[in-house]
Amino acid sequence: MASLAATFGRGAMTNGWTDIRNADVIVAMGGNPAENHPVGFRFVMEAKRNRNAKLVCVDPRFNRTAAVADRFVQIRAGTDIAFLSGLIHHALSHNRYHDEYVRLFTNAPFLVSEQYAFDEKSGVFAGWDAERHAYTDKSSWNYELDDRGFAKVDPTLEHPRSVFQVMKRFYARYTPEMVSTICGCSPDDFVKTAEIITSTYTPDRAGTMMYALGWTHHSHSVQLIHAAGMLQLLLGNIGRPGGGLNALRGHANIQGGTDCGMAYHNLPGYIPVPKADHDTLGAFLKAVTPKALRPNSTNFWSHTDGFMVSQLKAYYGAAATPKNDFAYDFHPKLAQTTEGGYENWSWAYIFDHMYRGDMEGFFSFGMNPVSNGPHSRKAIAALSKLKWLVVAENFEQETSAFWRPDILALVDSKPEDVQTEVFLLPAANFAEKDGTFVNSARWIQWKWKAVDPPGDAKPDHEIIGRVFLKVRDLYEREGGTFPDPIRHLNWWYTNAARPSLDEVCKEINGWALTDVRDAAGNIAVRAGEQLSRFLDTRADGTTLSGNWLYIGMYTSAGNLTQRRSYADPSGLGRYPEWTVSWPANRRILYNRCSADAQGRPWDPTRVGIAWNGQRWVGDMPDYTVDSPPDANLGPFIMLPEGVARLFVPGQFVDGPWSEHYEPVESPVANPLHPEHSSNPAVRPFGTQFDILGTADQFPIVCTTYRLTEHFHYWTKNNPYSVQLQPEFFVEIPEELARDKGIANRDLVRVTSARGSIEGRAMVTRRIKPMQIAGRTTYQIGFPIHWGFLGRGQQRGSLANLVTPTVVDPNSFAPEYKGFLVKLEKV
Repeated sequence: MASLAATFGRGAMTNGWTDIRNADVIVAMGGNPAENHPVGFRFVMEAKRNRNAKLVCVDPRFNRTAAVADRFVQIRAGTDIAFLSGLIHHALSHNRYHDEYVRLFTNAPFLVSEQYAFDEKSGVFAGWDAERHAYTDKSSWNYELDDRGFAKVDPTLEHPRSVFQVMKRFYARYTPEMVSTICGCSPDDFVKTAEIITSTYTPDRAGTMMYALGWTHHSHSVQLIHAAGMLQLLLGNIGRPGGGLNALRGHANIQGGTDCGMAYHNLPGYIPVPKADHDTLGAFLKAVTPKALRPNSTNFWSHTDGFMVSQLKAYYGAAATPKNDFAYDFHPKLAQTTEGGYENWSWAYIFDHMYRGDMEGFFSFGMNPVSNGPHSRKAIAALSKLKWLVVAENFEQETSAFWRPDILALVDSKPEDVQTEVFLLPAANFAEKDGTFVNSARWIQWKWKAVDPPGDAKPDHEIIGRVFLKVRDLYEREGGTFPDPIRHLNWWYTNAARPSLDEVCKEINGWALTDVRDAAGNIAVRAGEQLSRFLDTRADGTTLSGNWLYIGMYTSAGNLTQRRSYADPSGLGRYPEWTVSWPANRRILYNRCSADAQGRPWDPTRVGIAWNGQRWVGDMPDYTVDSPPDANLGPFIMLPEGVARLFVPGQFVDGPWSEHYEPVESPVANPLHPEHSSNPAVRPFGTQFDILGTADQFPIVCTTYRLTEHFHYWTKNNPYSVQLQPEFFVEIPEELARDKGIANRDLVRVTSARGSIEGRAMVTRRIKPMQIAGRTTYQIGFPIHWGFLGRGQQRGSLANLVTPTVVDPNSFAPEYKGFLVKLEKV
């Protein structure tokens, strides 16, 4: 969702797994939860049994979710935005939107700048620079402001430049016929599906959407999620029990990694990474702290100074003082490029830098870049140019073994040509160490170690601790170019070589370094006490917190991530004392939207929060419990508007609205605007490996997916998993198989512009041929779990040998889910 993406990154559940049971309509799109999230999927089945909820599955394949769905629609891979845009048009043109909700809680009344424009013929917004192939001026993607700097609004929604009216005109192109032309479903199928999905626009109904990597792995992925967010906002489904936009994270701790700064452009808590031209802490805070756009906006990011200084104190301890800008100079900063932007160190760019010789070494913890990164051959060639590589893993895998002759043969190289020194460190797996998982629902849950790791295997924190102590010792003895960040890192743990994860958890939450006082001078938190509220952080260096977003998980009451209470006063599955949910143990984000302007729940049988005349009751509210409804505080507290963004002003690099763009490799030109068929903001890579194919050479659409029986590239080492799914296969429509003379279990070869893989044919009726732009178009798919190592029956069936090095220009996620191939019988 635009508001969620703008606030907390690429994905999280606005609601949670246990809340899905409260939905009247459940849309599974961009994911296959019955197969890939089978434990959580039980809440979908509960909704079907207990509420007669309707499950709608929209996918390129008839999958396990479709098998239990009330309605299934097959679409072409990579056309989800067109389908969602058609749903938006259907809602707007048939008055199937929650009018009061839209007026109260979205920017629909805001007036768009007079300079805003979109060229429907060419498919670009105002500000497009054709020579530089980029949007170089996004100033028109903004609101009209008054003399105080606030956005002008029209509460009637009738002004032609209101977000609402601009939106209606923009999405009017997405008729059922246009959706059919792009997606391949029939207009009738689309309309029948749209009627079910938009049925939740009334206050007494709620619908949820579930998505996974089928949405995030496209060259337009952020805008895809934005489109889904717009639809859910129009229907009044955000912030409500049974509603929401719910990202199904694929690993137990992907959410936690993202929260804690795993992405190159964020620090923990989604604070932006400083840039090279932010030469002081003050300059950085001025650049990243937004200004309120409406008088009633909470604009919670205005507290960034307290969050950032508390984090610097966690990093550098006593070395961070007011005199040295709290050690801001110690902190890493993104370098500027010659083009005036900043260096990109996201996944695909790391390996592009590596291939170009810009890196000497690389640490890989719990990852297998040769297997799980786009275009495996480029990754192999890049690793060959390093001086050293450290891999911490449970098993030998393709990345640590990239120097093997059979793997190097993929890039026409030999082991004697590789100078990279490889260190494989045996690491403990998830069951062999304690710590926390943060699941899709934002629950920070403590887990206890089940068994000790075997042999010399060590937990990650011990590996990191021991390496750090050795590196710090080298800096102490020998000096270096810039030793201060290492020498002064706040490594305070009782066992420095193997830090206690309970102590780390306590530090991430944070504590008061001296007495913290409120505005009246009263002591709010005593020195040494754990913090319990975000607002207790201070910008004067008196508080320490590794991640402001997790404040409240380890308070003076102890480690609350270990709580396991089944108490559920709501009866709706919120379980407020089962561990802790960020932020502030709020189980449903933006829950002020669950009640009307007077604080009365839209649906009294499913109360999110409600005003009882003195305080808010129910879930933890978006702001203080005693803030009355007539204060009109915006529920989207992290946004300067205070309300959700339908129109997104200037944040995304590819436009303020979600527009259908084809995948970079597509079987057809974009029917809406062939001139800019794919996302014009995508920046292509330029090495010899970055090759794209055309429909003439590679006429078949291909996608990738996962299986219940395997966990990514790990369980191919497990004999029981391998027994269940022993080998790589290619799922092929019956009609295409007949055309190619392919029978079930024949050996087939799939080839893209980047490489080939071979596997057994699985001839199926689960994928139907489609009519796209007047021509028959086939789709195939295959799972990702195999490679060169492991116990499987085949070797070399590495899915990413054929995927392109193309990434979304906002999230930099690769386009794994829609590319072109050809198919032949071996």
